[in-house]
Amino acid sequence: MTLEVREATKKFGSFTAVDSVSLTVREGQMYGFLGANGAGKTTTFRMILGLLDPTEGVIRWRGNPVTYKTSPEIGYLPEERGLYPKMKAADQLVYLAQLRGMKKADAKREAAAWMERFEVSHYAQKKVEELSKGNQQKIQLIASLLHRPSLLILDEPFSGLDPVNVEMLKSAIMDFQREGATIIFSSHRMEHVEELCDEMSMLHRGEIILDGRIRDIKRSFGQQNVRIRSDFPLASLQETPGVEAFTPTKEGAVFRISDESAAQRLLSKAMQLGPIRSFAIEEPSLQEIFIEKVGRHHA
Repeated sequence: MTLEVREATKKFGSFTAVDSVSLTVREGQMYGFLGANGAGKTTTFRMILGLLDPTEGVIRWRGNPVTYKTSPEIGYLPEERGLYPKMKAADQLVYLAQLRGMKKADAKREAAAWMERFEVSHYAQKKVEELSKGNQQKIQLIASLLHRPSLLILDEPFSGLDPVNVEMLKSAIMDFQREGATIIFSSHRMEHVEELCDEMSMLHRGEIILDGRIRDIKRSFGQQNVRIRSDFPLASLQETPGVEAFTPTKEGAVFRISDESAAQRLLSKAMQLGPIRSFAIEEPSLQEIFIEKVGRHHA
């Protein structure tokens, strides 16, 4: 076990920002950490980093508390911008890497290689404030992993990036994991968490409301979607027993069902209406599960 968080609680006066959070992230794993704004993700990250002491509970990295001595083993990409706006991009990367214990020559070489990979080499001598938000995000991500941390915490790493650059950074993060890094990944784009992570925790109002393997969570959620493509109207099928929601699409409709037996009933009725171009049972997305779980806790 690499990272252990046990019953971590953080209070600010009478306000409890994080309430008895527990999670375990294994060596070399990419772990998803989901939650809306204000859920307590950043406070949890700051406790893991040793920037905040938990009011209660224990946090250990490789069996030991996080201290100033172990901090170079950890990289952190915060959701908010954390760069010096007046400093040149390359100089800033080298400076931050040196703070993490790298030699200047090594830091220069690594910074140049990462900037080339992220296609920002031509901005090396530009001040950070002169860069677009997307390129600032690239520089900030480089800063978080330049010193080759064993534990990397990424809070909204794809913020401000277009789809092409998202794929570029996603590939780099996956390569970094394959080289042995342990990664905690947080994003509002839940399809990224589904793609990159195999386990996750969902945080709401400081408490974990769902955790485990993503595959198991989706299977145990119960509800599934059926997507039917056809050339005839499907609205009448929403009265089928077990259908909980109906959403028309350009090519047919999507039905949310309570169980697989409802899918069989849908298929039988749809075939009576006319020819079907496709019929597919889809697992619920993390987005749907998140909305459902958070909605229940709001009720």
